[in-house]
Amino acid sequence: MPSFDVVSEVDIQEVRNAVDQTAREVGTRFDFKGTESKIEFDGKGEISINSVSEDRVKAIIQILEEKFVKRHVSLKSLDHQNGEEAAGARWKQITKLVQGLTTEKAKEIGKYIKENGTKGLQHQIQGDQLRITGKKRDDLQNAIAMLKEHDFGIPLQFENFRD
Repeated sequence: MPSFDVVSEVDIQEVRNAVDQTAREVGTRFDFKGTESKIEFDGKGEISINSVSEDRVKAIIQILEEKFVKRHVSLKSLDHQNGEEAAGARWKQITKLVQGLTTEKAKEIGKYIKENGTKGLQHQIQGDQLRITGKKRDDLQNAIAMLKEHDFGIPLQFENFRD
């Protein structure tokens, strides 16, 4: 039976490169001189931004988002947390990477396929991915097109398409 997997993954190396480019740009731009602004990536999925004011942090986030777009990393994979005041009259904000399908999102995608897809499609949650199977290859291709059109709030990729 033909099948494919729906996943939500982010290329960590591209994220690391985007954060490094952002840090370099912040270090050389005139409007950041003397602010001791920092952006750091822990390698697991958390980006911390630290600067003198909330406005400077927002400017760094804007630079980071530009770098993400240039590196073809979806902005849907960023989850900006609420900023907070840090020690020494500074401002700190954490941004988390959204990776993997949660059970709720997988159920939402499965429900969407059942409601809008063809009748022969079935779905099964397997960890942080969703496997969709059907009798015809065309039905699966229609399902992929349908999922690409709908916004689930997370980046989706389609892998392991098998006949």
